[in-house]
Amino acid sequence: MSQASFNGVAVARRPALSKAAVVHDLGAARRRMLDLLAPLSDEELCAQYSELMSPLVWDLAHCAHFEELWLIRGLGGSPSADSRLDDLYNAFAHERSERAALELLTPAEARRFGEDVRARSLELLDQVDLDGGDRLLQGAFVYGMLVQHEHQHVETMLQTLQLRDVPYPLDEPAPRAGRGAGGEVLIAGGAFMMGTDDDPWAYDNERPAHEVELAPFLIDRLPVTNELFAEFVAAGGYDDPQFWHPAGWAFVREQALEHPAFWRGEGAGWLRRRFGHWEPLPAAEPVQHVCWYEADAYARWAGKRLPTEAEWERAASTAGGEANLASARFAPEAVGSFPAEGPEQLFGDVWEWTASDFTAYPGFEAFPYAEYSEVFFGSDYKVLRGGSWATHPAAMRTTFRNWDYPIRRQLFAGFRCARDA
Repeated sequence: MSQASFNGVAVARRPALSKAAVVHDLGAARRRMLDLLAPLSDEELCAQYSELMSPLVWDLAHCAHFEELWLIRGLGGSPSADSRLDDLYNAFAHERSERAALELLTPAEARRFGEDVRARSLELLDQVDLDGGDRLLQGAFVYGMLVQHEHQHVETMLQTLQLRDVPYPLDEPAPRAGRGAGGEVLIAGGAFMMGTDDDPWAYDNERPAHEVELAPFLIDRLPVTNELFAEFVAAGGYDDPQFWHPAGWAFVREQALEHPAFWRGEGAGWLRRRFGHWEPLPAAEPVQHVCWYEADAYARWAGKRLPTEAEWERAASTAGGEANLASARFAPEAVGSFPAEGPEQLFGDVWEWTASDFTAYPGFEAFPYAEYSEVFFGSDYKVLRGGSWATHPAAMRTTFRNWDYPIRRQLFAGFRCARDA
């Protein structure tokens, strides 16, 4: 299995956590969230910038409530006195578009709630046995689930901030210089083990490991760049139905789409809006904020296709090198920034759309709750792989599966192409 890394952190299999590591990782996830929100006023935290996203203050309190559910109640502790919270912060009780109208905790109340829950969960941690028979505690699974959950909500918050047409303060390092070598990589066919049985942090939808037989295939060495996607736009790709899935063509016509989200024409070139700042579109960065239909249409236009998620995972099992995860730049790095043997930048930079629907693996068992994966299985959702610049390494591994509707463009998502060998 691959050992792509971010500052030495493997994004494949992890060892189980010690109690000291649990305390550290929970603290790091919460600090990351609070640091992201620190520049924002209470008014900004309570505003709803898009019907696709919750107010930021909802995410903040929801993470604390989720922690109470699993690190306190799930391990035998008592709930908070405020019974309203079970309804307010249940992700299935209210659509995101409705949440701003609820009587949510204020930012100060949400922070205090989070502090109280964290103190109680750490007190309970002293009493539990991570080597005992409780399945939630084996390998510190439930603590890993909470660490990942908070980091995943930080990425959700970053999507919300990107949707605002308001500048967010960016204090960023200089970008890397990519070498930009493209081409394709031949991946040998045959059987390989997809998924995992032994990664202690893996979610239920990554399990069980099972053998998959693949024909040989070619996959792009690098993700599709802004420059390449701009060629598709310039060639009239958004005006030609022959390249589009029928549902995608209907979506393009209905929404009058002409280019990826957050692009704007400027003279003979393009600008992009990044966290409220308009800037020249970086030609060598992987394209992002394209939906599955746009990725699929480009691949058809290029005479290729999107890889299946099995092909993606097989390619990732051969990859190595660094990964642009949890980036301080709030952006992908240029392609070729992380030279490696085989396909490059499969981890980090942009989530990569695959051709596959989100379905259960053979022998799937929902754990610890059906609402994490099982209720989403089916043809409505497409699988994304590999993480983005906004994804934390704690929430990334070779087998990790993300999914969303094929029309979603607020994701930090791009793609690479594949074809039969």
